[in-house]
Amino acid sequence: MDLTALMNSHFNDSVLAMQRSAEALTEPLAAAVELLFATLANNGKILACGNGGSAADAQHFIAELVGRFERDRLPLAGIALNTDTSILTAVGNDYGFDQIFERQISALGQTGDILVAISTSGNSQNVINAIRVAHERDMVVIALTGKDGGQIGQLLTDTDIHLCVPDDRTMRIQEVHIVLLHALCDGIDALLLGEPL
Repeated sequence: MDLTALMNSHFNDSVLAMQRSAEALTEPLAAAVELLFATLANNGKILACGNGGSAADAQHFIAELVGRFERDRLPLAGIALNTDTSILTAVGNDYGFDQIFERQISALGQTGDILVAISTSGNSQNVINAIRVAHERDMVVIALTGKDGGQIGQLLTDTDIHLCVPDDRTMRIQEVHIVLLHALCDGIDALLLGEPL
């Protein structure tokens, strides 16, 4: 096995996934920035959720909002729904793992808030349930998926935004997801603070 060639293939594959994503997702990504900014400007909040690597991405994204991205600014309202172990284990134990996000959205989500739902396959049942409850509360959904968008792609409405990475490999989808989330943060900051010098 040529490990050097294998390692090089990861860079090449990632570049191709980024290029395809840039072609497909630049316009909806800009629209997502505008939605997020409008929500925050109107005292709404951003709720985010996902499982596994997508949970880490949701947590990372919210940390950039509440803390800061690349420039100092006031904290922005966001909650990662996959971080409170007491809620996750209580709801998971009492109601089932598929309800860990929907229960929190029922408790915290309001009309005018946004749900950022992350699932590489588009088929995570607890994320699907979260989207259904968000829609019941008249929340807009920004979904980050991959492959063919899965069941999540079928659930989204005309007012939602679907950022579906055009790739089949989970690792490539996750790599693009973090770029998308960083781009969202940068776009929000640009609208809040102006373009960086």
